[in-house]
Amino acid sequence: MPEYGYFLSCEQYRPADLVEQARMAEQAGFQALWISDHYHPWNDAQGQSPFVWSVIGALSEAVSLPIETAVTCPTVRIHPAVVAQAVATSAVMTEGRFRLGVGTGEALNEHILGDRWPPAGVRMDMLEEAVQVIRRLLTGEEVTHHGTHYTVENARLYTVPDEPVPIDVSGFGPKATALAARVGDGYITMAPDEEMVTRYRKGGGGAKLVSGGTKVCFGTDREECVRTVHDLWYNEQLPGEMGQVLPSPRHFEQLKPLVTEDAVRENVVCGDDVDQHVATLKEFADAGFDRVYVNQIGPDQRGFFDFYRTKVLPQLPH
Repeated sequence: MPEYGYFLSCEQYRPADLVEQARMAEQAGFQALWISDHYHPWNDAQGQSPFVWSVIGALSEAVSLPIETAVTCPTVRIHPAVVAQAVATSAVMTEGRFRLGVGTGEALNEHILGDRWPPAGVRMDMLEEAVQVIRRLLTGEEVTHHGTHYTVENARLYTVPDEPVPIDVSGFGPKATALAARVGDGYITMAPDEEMVTRYRKGGGGAKLVSGGTKVCFGTDREECVRTVHDLWYNEQLPGEMGQVLPSPRHFEQLKPLVTEDAVRENVVCGDDVDQHVATLKEFADAGFDRVYVNQIGPDQRGFFDFYRTKVLPQLPH
């Protein structure tokens, strides 16, 4: 049976708000935290994007829950050797309660230094090499690496955790899922797709951790919730590879007319119908996920946590 976690959105909230949400999540009975790693929000209406590693430091002092990035792209914007140092420090500060979630990223966040944004196949190769570099550095040994994509010379991390940090790989298609099965300590995907979970497990993932997440908008006025999602998170309803290749928030804003409020009603749980919230999370349990994370889009954070503490979490399979 799954554990249930809360998904902290760096795109929408200031650092102090994220820390307070983490506290409320722990008090409500959530068992773990995800936190997004972005340079930009998806659109200006979301309005925030604090540096995730600073926020993790604050979270390590505020709560006792496990924490994972969902997800970090350790390939273009930040060199994997620098990511490794951030990971090691986070693991030490959380006393071993940190996992690194990684993925191939989005141009939205990763092209900011003017580097070429490579096609998906190259990005997967870069990610595999980056994971190798990070794992070697996390041992505390001195590393020199001259690879296809990265060079590391005489690098050693002196502050390292006692145990290896698990690295989970995000994947939404067959090739990325195969990569996760081959090199990851776990698998991250955002749809309750039993076929992809089976593909991961049979492809080499075995019994390793499978995690997924979803966004909801709790509130007493369902139509107001629909409008809130449509204003803030319409980007999640865009088809194809747009999320990976568009370079700036304004480009996502130009595509907002493609997403209707009806699409939000159909695809996002909005309102305070307990059965809908429970059913959405049970889909992940039925698909074989080990951890399921939920994010509250709307402004009533305290109401959301009270709602989940008293009405939703008690009904979920644990």
